[in-house]
Amino acid sequence: MSNQLDAIAPHGGELINCIANEAEKKEFLAQADTLPRVQLDGRATSDLEMIAIGGFSPLRGFMEQKDYEQVVTDMHLENGLPWSIPVTLSVTEEEAEPLKEGGWVRLDDPQGDFIGVLELTQKYRYNKAHEATNVYRTDEEKHPGVAVIYQKGPINLAGPVWLLERKPHPLFPNYQVDPAASRAMFRDKGWRTIVGFQTRNPIHRAHEYIQKCALETVDGLFLHPLVGATKSDDIPADVRMRCYEIMINNYFPQERVILAINPAAMRYAGPREAIFHALVRKNYGCTHFIVGRDHAGVGDYYGTYDAQEIFNEFDPESLGITPMRFEHAFYCKRTKQMATTKTSPSTPEERLHLSGTKVRAMLREGQLPPEEFSRPEVAQELVKAMQAN
Repeated sequence: MSNQLDAIAPHGGELINCIANEAEKKEFLAQADTLPRVQLDGRATSDLEMIAIGGFSPLRGFMEQKDYEQVVTDMHLENGLPWSIPVTLSVTEEEAEPLKEGGWVRLDDPQGDFIGVLELTQKYRYNKAHEATNVYRTDEEKHPGVAVIYQKGPINLAGPVWLLERKPHPLFPNYQVDPAASRAMFRDKGWRTIVGFQTRNPIHRAHEYIQKCALETVDGLFLHPLVGATKSDDIPADVRMRCYEIMINNYFPQERVILAINPAAMRYAGPREAIFHALVRKNYGCTHFIVGRDHAGVGDYYGTYDAQEIFNEFDPESLGITPMRFEHAFYCKRTKQMATTKTSPSTPEERLHLSGTKVRAMLREGQLPPEEFSRPEVAQELVKAMQAN
């Protein structure tokens, strides 16, 4: 069970740990060459890792059919706990055929290395179009999340998993802070209220503004960028991490911010992923979670504030983490500071908004975005990275 001094209990009450102990690891390795194998893609590898470290508590493995169908249909597990995104391992019929329910399956990463074991409790077929339209609100294959569904095999493998060992992250070992460790860090700092911030983009001034607004009301900020699989046109994780370091070192009170990586993969599921991201941060020990404009969105698939409104569909006690809703922030030319429509008297013409697409185009041409949009040190880092590619 979670330490009684933690500010918030994990989802379901227990922080799951599915990392093999020495005896289990020895047993698995002894059978490495005889177990049937399934090779994971990048997302499934991230999911295995997140399950094992407790980031997806209360999940202990890939979802069985009843949980899967309940999550797809009404965003709850079979036991009634809120859960908005299916976590499944999909394979082809050829891969599934030799696998026997009740047996063990060796899980290899995309490079073919043995990284985990699945105790196969169930094989089942699923409806891809049903999952797409419920989870992503579209069945269009141009949506990156839907495209992943259609690329997967038609059979899900379910059951408890074990991660063979917890290895340091290849790029960010110093920022690899798993849920048990983040909770310990919060306790050591005496933080009782912690706000989590999800990002797959470098921090710009609008992000900085809402983070600092939130930080005015809580003890600490958990800056938790996602470094798993993202779209090909997203800014690479190593570039983003350098930008976060610049921001913390220059523009934040360092004793009130913790930067750590989230090894999960993006789904781009908009509102449903906002709930998912909040529950993951609850497992890491956050009591609050920032939900901004178009959280986890892509294209025009979701309304501007759908990701905030979906929290109204859940009993706050069952979620167990408090959403902090922020409007779209901009630079107000009249007051000469960051603001939202709640705090600024400006007209639309007096508000400086820059889209991510426009900023990326400027960076590729070697132009620094205006200081009203991005801190100059961050902009310089982004220009250097974009021109190097």
